[in-house]
Amino acid sequence: MLVEFDAGLAALARENAAANKMSAGVVVLDLTSAAEAFSNLGLSPDSVDVVLMNPPFNDPARHRPSPDHVRAAAHVSTDATLEKWVHAARRILKSSGVLTLIWRADGLADVLAALERGFGSLKILPVHADAARPAIRVLVRAVKGGRAPTEIFSSVVLKDESGLPNKRVADVLEGRGVLPLAIP
Repeated sequence: MLVEFDAGLAALARENAAANKMSAGVVVLDLTSAAEAFSNLGLSPDSVDVVLMNPPFNDPARHRPSPDHVRAAAHVSTDATLEKWVHAARRILKSSGVLTLIWRADGLADVLAALERGFGSLKILPVHADAARPAIRVLVRAVKGGRAPTEIFSSVVLKDESGLPNKRVADVLEGRGVLPLAIP
């Protein structure tokens, strides 16, 4: 089930799924909605095995938001964005369900704080644009109720020394490889 805030993007997701002969439920829902709104769309508490999320993560102090409020909401976080999104995931995930999310690398402490309540067994994958610069993103996998120690994997570097896409990344994008956060 794909949850999308914007009705136009939800329609596009449905079209893409159909064009690729994929069965995908797509619903329009604000993730900050009450539990009843989720349940009404088939997302009852403790009913989902896996949640993948790409919350709006750009820092409003360093990112010029779009004048279009819908676009701005899709890209720029607030102080409460991460906590609200993680709360929504925690509510619908089954015990031992898996949440995987992407966030700014400089906001890793915020991710860890948001996951502190109800999640554990963290796996962290730093993502670098190139090997010469600090990570720009982190991919984090967490297990609802997990108790295993946190693991930090070797970084993924998007471009090689010549500026071309890294072969490992290209293999993942083309379906010939997986990231270490993949669920076995």
